[in-house]
Amino acid sequence: MSAPLKKWHEVPIAGIPWLPSTEYKTGTWRSFRPTIDESKCRRCLICWIYCPETAIRVEWDGDKVKRVWVDYDYCKGCGICARECPAKAIEMRPEV
Repeated sequence: MSAPLKKWHEVPIAGIPWLPSTEYKTGTWRSFRPTIDESKCRRCLICWIYCPETAIRVEWDGDKVKRVWVDYDYCKGCGICARECPAKAIEMRPEV
């Protein structure tokens, strides 16, 4: 028998989800995909902070950000990264 599910008020503050989305490839759900214009990207990582699926990936060169990219295996195409990008370096394009 499995353990009974907890009610919303029984989950601890900042509780961890039962199964993180990075365990399942969910990129096939999207109808729009974010594309990053590297010439506009300031590497501020605002997109990385706001991405609810941790689909924004960062490549480091020591203590500096070398590159920011989208892992399309996990991106659901919500567009939050594009909306929050202060440099407007991310554009949502229809999935082909």
